[in-house]
Amino acid sequence: MDQGREFGDGTRVVHGGHPAPEGGTPLLPGPVFAAPYHLGETGPSGDFYGRAGNPTWRALESAIGDLDGGHCVLLPSGMAAISTVLRALLGVGDKLVLPSDGYYATRQFVTDEMAELSLRVREIATPGPWTVEVFAGARLVLLETPSNPGGDVCDIAELAARAHAAGALLAVDNTTATPLGQRPLELGADIVIASDTKALSGHSDLLLGHVSVRDEELAQRLLRARTLSGAIPAPFETWLAHRSMGTLDLRLARQAENAAALVDALDGHPKVTGLRWPGWSKDPSHELAARQMRRFGGVLRFELPDRAAVEEFLRRSELVVPATSFGGVHSTADRRAQFGDPVPEGFVRFSAGCEDPADLVADVLRALA
Repeated sequence: MDQGREFGDGTRVVHGGHPAPEGGTPLLPGPVFAAPYHLGETGPSGDFYGRAGNPTWRALESAIGDLDGGHCVLLPSGMAAISTVLRALLGVGDKLVLPSDGYYATRQFVTDEMAELSLRVREIATPGPWTVEVFAGARLVLLETPSNPGGDVCDIAELAARAHAAGALLAVDNTTATPLGQRPLELGADIVIASDTKALSGHSDLLLGHVSVRDEELAQRLLRARTLSGAIPAPFETWLAHRSMGTLDLRLARQAENAAALVDALDGHPKVTGLRWPGWSKDPSHELAARQMRRFGGVLRFELPDRAAVEEFLRRSELVVPATSFGGVHSTADRRAQFGDPVPEGFVRFSAGCEDPADLVADVLRALA
């Protein structure tokens, strides 16, 4: 595509990372599976070994980097992306700020796998309070907005400015928003992290993650960390994600439409409390979310009276699949307490899929009846 033109979201996800058209070739070249490559007479003249580079990676990295507004580095999962950033940036005794209400595995990784660094860890909920003490002496501040699973939102631009003033880097887990829904690098963040297992690939059939940064030196540092650790994505999964990304704009639009329809239907329902979705005008985070998000996805949350009520809801539903991921074409529901999140037993993270809105709303209401 013409890099000097600003195309819309649909055009960018369809054409991003694709080579210039050439007669007799596929629109999207197939995955490259090579481990070693032919070497030039004087040594490597491009790709030379599969752990160090792969053209299938670079094609998708180009596409995602364009959406994020930075240099993209692919990793084999969302947790691989997070752990690579933490390992690459943190040293002994560094202070790390983590979301207390974000993805539980991030906190678990820091506690279980980085204990030897004796990090000074400060956990704070996404809404704050973001006091001066939170940032003082920090090396890295990690945000998750909208948070998973709570759906809370924080001000990326403001917190980036405050982190930088304190000498810290600011990273944002952008998984729930996706690059189409939110661009943290444009809001001042140094690093954006995402699990592309979720909405970006969107078909619940692969694991993938990425990190995007604007700083070229930091990008090279992350590339080196990926090469030396061996945390590399598989070419076929990378190609599948690139193929699937072409419908991201369409999928997000339908998922958001379904989320809005469900929120309207569940508002005031006698069995439902704690209803949250950042795209809902009644949500306490909506005003801030509307300022910094370009569009809203399909992830919402609500609470049913107890565990048994959630299990009965899932048993009665014909369309909602009990699953612990989100962002796919199928609507799924996840009782988060079973995985150790500090939430009530009846807390449900709901991922609206791409079903017909009327069918999905009718099914959910029938399952709750």
